[in-house]
Amino acid sequence: MFFRHRRPARALVAALTGLTLALAGCSGSDSESRNAQGFPETITLAAIPAENSSDLKASYQPVIALLERETGSKVEFVQASDYAGVVEGLIAGNVDLAFFGPFAYVVAGLAGADITPLGAVVKNAGGKPGYQSYGLTRANNPDIRTLADFRGKKVCFVDPSSTSGFLYPSAGLIEAKVIASGAERDLSAGLTPIFAGGHDSSALAIAAGDCDAGFAFDTMVDKTMIEKGDLEPGELATIWKSETIAGSLFAASNALGAETVDELRALFTEQLNMDRLQAAGICTGEACRFTDERAWGVVPATDADYDGVRKVCEVTGSDKCKG
Repeated sequence: MFFRHRRPARALVAALTGLTLALAGCSGSDSESRNAQGFPETITLAAIPAENSSDLKASYQPVIALLERETGSKVEFVQASDYAGVVEGLIAGNVDLAFFGPFAYVVAGLAGADITPLGAVVKNAGGKPGYQSYGLTRANNPDIRTLADFRGKKVCFVDPSSTSGFLYPSAGLIEAKVIASGAERDLSAGLTPIFAGGHDSSALAIAAGDCDAGFAFDTMVDKTMIEKGDLEPGELATIWKSETIAGSLFAASNALGAETVDELRALFTEQLNMDRLQAAGICTGEACRFTDERAWGVVPATDADYDGVRKVCEVTGSDKCKG
């Protein structure tokens, strides 16, 4: 899921961003206006792209359609440029629902966002939520075969607030003794960091030789970019894999009220999957996959599922983990 973004997470409690300003007054979370089904007249859903995307809304269309059908609310979708704006929107009461990568979810809570997990996405029916960070280099690069070989090299990260594009890679590089704890302060002591902004951009920069090595999440490299023709099979070599990271998730502002949050949790975990979406006539086939992670569905998730991310924050000593 995540965080693959343009602004460091430490800025989450900084001045209001353009997203918050643009959303002012459009959320139903702090309004007494409710429709006949007991939901806000308008529900605002915010997300940011995992890859460079000019139309993220299209990948959320099944989610939007299901929400509008089952709640009777009008869903306003906002494509934000970074999670700082999403979190500020939640805190200000202008965002009701958000799709988070695991790191951004943890930091959002530290920054003061009062949110509850609705469920985590899975790639396939019966699957478990979660994914891995990959350490990558070009397949024909004989000089890099382990993370230790990243020392002194130009290394592509996604963004300082990315779970699989920065946080877990930082922990791996610390264990490999390439960098020291407090990674955002010490990266340049062990390598030359380049922040690509998206997982696809990181992988492409590695393939093009702009970075000697770098990081991206598993299915972006193994599936999405190959299916799009952006990478050839075998073009990149995976020389490191992280432990399984808790899955990207939908979360709701608690300002919606406990009853509404419970109803939305049931809706997401029971009906937001490809089988139910097709049965409802909302979409067909692969068009029913949603978010830019192309998820099959949503399964239950709890705040405790993200304790692994909190542990990696302890290992790295990253200021990005402090809200």
